[in-house]
Amino acid sequence: MRVLSWFGGLFIVLAIAIAAIASVAHQRADGSHALAAAKHPVALDIAAQAPDEGIKPRLTRPSPTPPTVEAAPVQAAPAAAQPAPPAQAPPPPPRAVAVGSTQQALINQDRAANGLGPLTWNGCLLNVAAGNAQRIAAQRYLSHTNGPQVDLGCGLGHQAGENIGKWCPGINDGQVNVLFMNSPEHRANILGPYHYVATDWVMGSDGCGYIAVEFS
Repeated sequence: MRVLSWFGGLFIVLAIAIAAIASVAHQRADGSHALAAAKHPVALDIAAQAPDEGIKPRLTRPSPTPPTVEAAPVQAAPAAAQPAPPAQAPPPPPRAVAVGSTQQALINQDRAANGLGPLTWNGCLLNVAAGNAQRIAAQRYLSHTNGPQVDLGCGLGHQAGENIGKWCPGINDGQVNVLFMNSPEHRANILGPYHYVATDWVMGSDGCGYIAVEFS
């Protein structure tokens, strides 16, 4: 009976040993598979897989090119304003003298109609006429000063006379001659005992024409 018990115990020990050896061998086989699987590069496994149709790959888009910003051109600071030059008094307006006046011709017509000789144009008398015409145009009214006395200074004779007039607007030799001939005093100068004459028109700032007629 002791022998059987001993054999029985030996059998149990052998059975346990065989089971332990089989368990170790199984664990070694499983461990080799795991390491082998771990050797596959993860990236290679993912690349080999078909993409999931329900998930769109996220693409990294380059950042948009920043818009070009054009810098405004640098403008130079405006130069300091130069002080304006002091205002100068405007020059006196030029004297508007009638060119081609027919007053002398009208006077000679009147003299011829009355049996008198023509009057000759004289430069010295013209200077006197110009001064008087400018004076009455500036003052805008008619007045005599010393015209006849100045006429005598030209040395053309011992007698002198002067007619002055105003016409608005502008200059009108014919109408002024009619006015002169309708005035006894002015008519007397036109038909007087003279040999020389000069006339001058000046336009006034009021738009009227002023005339001076000098006789000697």
